[in-house]
Amino acid sequence: MSDHLLLGLRIGVFGKGGAGKSTVTVFLARALRELGVPVVVLDADSTNVGLAAALGADREPEPLLTYFGGMVFSGGAVTCPVDDPTPLPGAAVALEDLPASCVARTPDDIHLLVAGKLGGLGPGAGCDGPVAKIVRDLRVSHGGTSPVVVVDHKAGFEDAARGALTAVDWAVVAVDPTTAAIQMARHLAATVTAIRLGVPPATSHLERPELAALAVRIFREARVRSVMTVLNRVPTVAAEARLRAALDGSGAPPVAVFGNDPDVGEQWLLGERLRSGPLAEAARALAREIEAAAGPTYAGGADARMAAVSR
Repeated sequence: MSDHLLLGLRIGVFGKGGAGKSTVTVFLARALRELGVPVVVLDADSTNVGLAAALGADREPEPLLTYFGGMVFSGGAVTCPVDDPTPLPGAAVALEDLPASCVARTPDDIHLLVAGKLGGLGPGAGCDGPVAKIVRDLRVSHGGTSPVVVVDHKAGFEDAARGALTAVDWAVVAVDPTTAAIQMARHLAATVTAIRLGVPPATSHLERPELAALAVRIFREARVRSVMTVLNRVPTVAAEARLRAALDGSGAPPVAVFGNDPDVGEQWLLGERLRSGPLAEAARALAREIEAAAGPTYAGGADARMAAVSR
């Protein structure tokens, strides 16, 4: 396992609201764990709840936002990556060194971390930029190895615009049968293409030249390779064909199809651990696609890239 191609990789799961990104996250994390590598799920959604229950975790972990000192907007230490692109101090953490309250575990031996939640933080906590910085910079080790990290991002495009794409190796986008989901996949693929072509981020709002240079450097050294699409809640073969046609040439090719399993919707409603044989098999296909795309030159993944940026 020490030289497994997936070790150190970071996979970001994106999607518009309701597209099923958390469902994809749950089943993908399990499928990756079945491949014999350690897996950490990072809940990066600052407002949505329920991921811990869906994974079957033993409890809801305390947010890392508290561990890192709270958000700057409430007098804390964690700044927004748009206003301040400097790396988060102490972002390289070992699971065994974190407070036990910050780490949950599932029956599949997957570890769950929560970046931060806005609920309960009160007035002035409406901007979750500091949560995005934790998500961008966090590097996790466990038992001397770098696990695969699956990041369940907040709905929409905001995290991608804040630089979250610079800290993943692959972006997986959940697409349900809606025009908005198709547009999200296309926009995400276009953003990844721009990053890979060296298009710099917006820096005119940064008054200090060294901060602007750092922002450009982070984008220039990004390791994100491509976008993979998961078609989710697809009701019919005809609907799948229409989705595939709509995504043709987008740069976000469909690599797995999650069917429309009503039992999963019921499990979300009841706050239960997600169970579905068909979705589990679809997630295995997705995991194999990621493993094949990693290749022998990709050992170390985004964790190695982030380590270089922080030096």
